[in-house]
Amino acid sequence: MVQEINITQAKDHVDEKVKIGVWLTNKRSSGKIAFLQLRDGTAFFQGVVVKSQVTPAVFELAKEVKQETSMWLTGVIHEDSRSKFGYEIEVEDIEVVGESEDYPITPKEHGVDFLMDHRHLWLRSTRPWAVMNIRNEVIRATYEFFNQEGFIKMDSPILTGSAPEGTTELFHTEYFDRDAYLSQSGQLYAEAGALAYGKVFTFGPTFRAEKSKTRRHLIEFWMIEPEMAFMHQEQSLEVQERYIAFLVQSVIDNCKYALDILDRDVEKLQKYTKLPYPRISYDEAIDLLKANDFDVEWGADFGSPEETFLADHFDQPVFVLNYPKAIKPFYMKPHPTRKDVVICADLLAPEGYGEIIGGSERATDYDYLLDQIKKAGLDPKDYAWYLDLRKYGSVPHAGFGLGLERFLTWITSEDHVRETIPFPRLLNRIYP
Repeated sequence: MVQEINITQAKDHVDEKVKIGVWLTNKRSSGKIAFLQLRDGTAFFQGVVVKSQVTPAVFELAKEVKQETSMWLTGVIHEDSRSKFGYEIEVEDIEVVGESEDYPITPKEHGVDFLMDHRHLWLRSTRPWAVMNIRNEVIRATYEFFNQEGFIKMDSPILTGSAPEGTTELFHTEYFDRDAYLSQSGQLYAEAGALAYGKVFTFGPTFRAEKSKTRRHLIEFWMIEPEMAFMHQEQSLEVQERYIAFLVQSVIDNCKYALDILDRDVEKLQKYTKLPYPRISYDEAIDLLKANDFDVEWGADFGSPEETFLADHFDQPVFVLNYPKAIKPFYMKPHPTRKDVVICADLLAPEGYGEIIGGSERATDYDYLLDQIKKAGLDPKDYAWYLDLRKYGSVPHAGFGLGLERFLTWITSEDHVRETIPFPRLLNRIYP
C-alpha cells in the first residue's frame, strides 16, 4: 500500500512512491512534460508529469487542471537542488478531489486593496504562508522563553471598565447596565498577577480606536505583556533583550524555508541576537537627532523618521531610556532625581520598523499614583483595585509590552502584515 505523506515529509521518502493531498497553485507544460506547482498547507513543491511515463488521460488532466483544484497525487519523490524546498514528486497518477473555476488571485501582480478583499483566499499564497508560519514560531518560542524563565501565563479580560493607557480612544460597548471597553492592554491586570505569582505574562488581543494612516498601526493586534515583581528597570531591560534575541534565533533555527520564501537576510537577523543592545537616554537621542539636522525639540514624542534614524544609527535594536513624563502613561515610576522624566524605555528596531517594545518600572507610591490618575482626568473609583496593589505589600516591579504584528513586520521585512491575517475585517482596515 502506498504511504500517504505531507510535503514536508518528502525528505524522508526520496525514491519512494507516496500519495499526497495537494492544491494546484500554478502550472506550465510543454508537449512532453507538465510542471505542477503544488501546496498542501505544510510547504510548496513541484510535481513533474512526464507524458511518456503516464496514461494519456493523466497527462491530459495535468495540462487542463485549474488553479486551486484539490487533488490526490501518487508518485515518486526525488531530490530537486534547483528549488528552495529541495524535493519534487514525479507524478504517476492524479485524482481530482474538488474542482476550482476562476480563482480570483492569479499568478500576477495584485493591488493591496484587492488582496485584502480576498484575504480569505490570499492566505494560500506563498508570502502570507511564510509570514504565518513565522508568526506561529514566534508564538511557540514566546511560551518556551517565559516558561523557562519561570513566568506564569495569565489571561486578562478583553472587556474592561477603564483605560489602562488613560485615553478615550477606546471601543465602547455595554456590559449589561455598565459601560465597558475592548481591552487596550492587559498590563494593569498583569501587575496584580505579578504581586501574586512573582512573574507573569499575558498574551491576547488588543484594540486601539485611534485613527491612523501609518503602516505601523492596527485597530486590532496581539500583545505579549510580561510583568515582574521585585524587579527594577535595568533587570527588565535584560529580560527584554534576551527575549528578542531568543525569538530571532528561534525563527532562524526553525523557519529557514519561510525566510527563504521571503528572501529575508538571515545574516542580518543573526546580528540582532548579539547582546547587549545599545542604550541611550531620551536626552542623548534628542542631541543625536539635532546633530543630524532633525527638527525636534525636547518633550516631543518620536515619529517614524526619528525612530528609524536612531535604530539605523546603531545598526541594532536600541533602547531609548527615560522619556518625558508628559508624554507617557500615568503608571510609570518617576525618576529619582528628575521631575520631568519617568523610568521607562522603548526598544526601537532597525531597518525602519520603529518601536517594538514599550516598557517601564511601575509607580509604587500610593499617593503619587492617585495624584497621577486624577491629573490624567481619570476616575479614581475605576482604579481602586489597582491602587490596592500599592497598599498591601507593594514592591518594585517592572514590565513591558511587545506587539506581535509589529515584531513580525520587522522579522519578516514585510511592509505590513495586515493582508496576511484574514479575520475580522476591522483588524486589517486602517482608517483612510
